[in-house]
Amino acid sequence: MFDPRLLRSFIAVVDAGSFTLAAERLHSTQSTVSQQLARLEEATGAILIERSARPVLPTAVGERLLGYARRLLALQQEAQAALGDTAGVASIRIGVPEDIMNPAMAAVFADFAAGHPGIRLDVVSGLSRDLNRRYRAGDFDIAVVKDYEPGVDCRAAFREPMAWYESADAPSEWPNPIPLVTFPPGGLYRDVMFERIEREQRRWYVAFSGSSLSNVLVAVEAGLGVSLLPVGTARKHRLRPYPPLGTEAAIAVSLYAWEGDGPASELVALMQAVLAARFV
Repeated sequence: MFDPRLLRSFIAVVDAGSFTLAAERLHSTQSTVSQQLARLEEATGAILIERSARPVLPTAVGERLLGYARRLLALQQEAQAALGDTAGVASIRIGVPEDIMNPAMAAVFADFAAGHPGIRLDVVSGLSRDLNRRYRAGDFDIAVVKDYEPGVDCRAAFREPMAWYESADAPSEWPNPIPLVTFPPGGLYRDVMFERIEREQRRWYVAFSGSSLSNVLVAVEAGLGVSLLPVGTARKHRLRPYPPLGTEAAIAVSLYAWEGDGPASELVALMQAVLAARFV
């Protein structure tokens, strides 16, 4: 099935004859419109727009799709009006890392949902690399993602300090090899941990691999090993810095959104305010 957002961008480009004008009409960015059209072309397996033409024109396949696209959007609007879905006729899909889904962020989502009964929020928590992949694939409308550097298309980015921690009750000296508490393969912090410990020429082994930040924190608190953690999160637990390894470069916490207008942009602004307060 074709994503209505992608069809809407395709129609706007054809009608405007320009990516720039289409972005203005959609209250979006040229980069976002280009990405959405590329995703639609990938879904159809065909080039839909002749980009070298001035003004840009639909290809033969694009012309065939155009009529269907207009009818699909019109039918969607008719169905929404006819059904009068009291649970929300529109949805905003959001992906956030586990530690970003704190009480302040949850309150933003709850207040927004209460104030917009016609919109249904679908919030998913997970690991940043998976969230980023799913956002790029169109699974989310808004995403907060942690990475080494922010993407060029992010709406806002903040720096999160990182440091090595051990249990507040840890022994004065760890055995050799030193036990590590990590995320599973693919976890952002895991690679940094291994690179650093190898650079220090320390012998090590993975004592615990957790699927979420909460169980990684529990394992470190219990004394299963040392780990690399966000400073702001670690402060709330029975942990202490592990001086032999100290700190690491800060991680970028970036906010992304496909839409630049309407209720989604309002929600993005509220989420940005929560992140700004967290990283002051």
